[in-house]
Amino acid sequence: MARPPHEPFDLDHLRRRVARGLMRMLFGAPAQPSGKPLPRQGIYRILVCHISHTLGNALLLTPLIQELQATWPGAEIDIVTRSQAGGELYGHYDRVSQVFQLPAHGFGHPRQWLRGLRGMRKAHYDLAIDVDPQSQTGRLLLLKARATWTLGFSGPKKSGSVTHAVEVPEHVQSKGQRPVYLLRQALGATAEADYPVPDILLDDAERARGRRVLDRVLATAPAAAAQRKTIGVFANATGPKLLGTDWWNPLLATLEQLRPDCRLVEIVPMNGRSMLDSRYPSYFSTDLRQLGGVLASLDGYLSLDCGIMHLACASRVPTLGIFTTTRADEWGPYGPGNHVIHAYGLAPEAVARELAKHL
Repeated sequence: MARPPHEPFDLDHLRRRVARGLMRMLFGAPAQPSGKPLPRQGIYRILVCHISHTLGNALLLTPLIQELQATWPGAEIDIVTRSQAGGELYGHYDRVSQVFQLPAHGFGHPRQWLRGLRGMRKAHYDLAIDVDPQSQTGRLLLLKARATWTLGFSGPKKSGSVTHAVEVPEHVQSKGQRPVYLLRQALGATAEADYPVPDILLDDAERARGRRVLDRVLATAPAAAAQRKTIGVFANATGPKLLGTDWWNPLLATLEQLRPDCRLVEIVPMNGRSMLDSRYPSYFSTDLRQLGGVLASLDGYLSLDCGIMHLACASRVPTLGIFTTTRADEWGPYGPGNHVIHAYGLAPEAVARELAKHL
């Protein structure tokens, strides 16, 4: 059937349909939900297949790592990922053994793909987990692994058999909580208990270094007598989430009026250019852990939905995520001190009033 003339061509949707068709041909029908729980004994080597390459998605895998360590504290965890920052983000988890890094974009680097595949196939795993409810590549990696038990989501968008399949939960939309739900369901545990919060496990030295750096940054513009809190602002985002200074200027002006006790510091994006015309003390780093140390020294952080928002949450600074286009139930920060600001259709001044309530 012809596509309506007003409907845009969706290349990603076509790619996913083709991938599902090929996987169905190669590996058969979608897996069916399993009847028996995963064993709690005898699991010592675990492989996690995580195909998304974005910073936010990479950080949202850390709750599952925490859950795995709590469930099998004596086991080693390997991770195969397309995130180019996987080693930085997961390396402080003491039970993470190896991070097999695949190319970030597709199969354009076959040697790197082969190195990652060879690395993960050298070991025999007791448990391999495909955490994504849609990705066919994640399921392919799981099926290529040598594992006794395999775990993944079931449904029409996933092909290939696993020993333990879990239906995709409609009531759990959070990208950080769904992999934990997957594991808990497979174990027959209480799936609705408190979920771990993203965490990159900054150590004391990293936090102390971040505090020293932030103090030097703030010394360039001494605080007013009333300013007792330091709030980080990251004004960058990707695609339709990006908003310009005509949106940020009235928001920050209103916020400064409402909260004179707060001083603002800009977190400069990876392109090395201020998004706020260099009006505030600012900090720039291409090192994610050093950036995390500075974020951890703040009294609060605010931004639109972006990877640095998830890094702030994982650095354990109270995080305010502003949502104007993407789904807050999927991508919003959660946990103590973190808040979602539903800014759909709101004027910048109205968003500032909502932010002021939580700072």
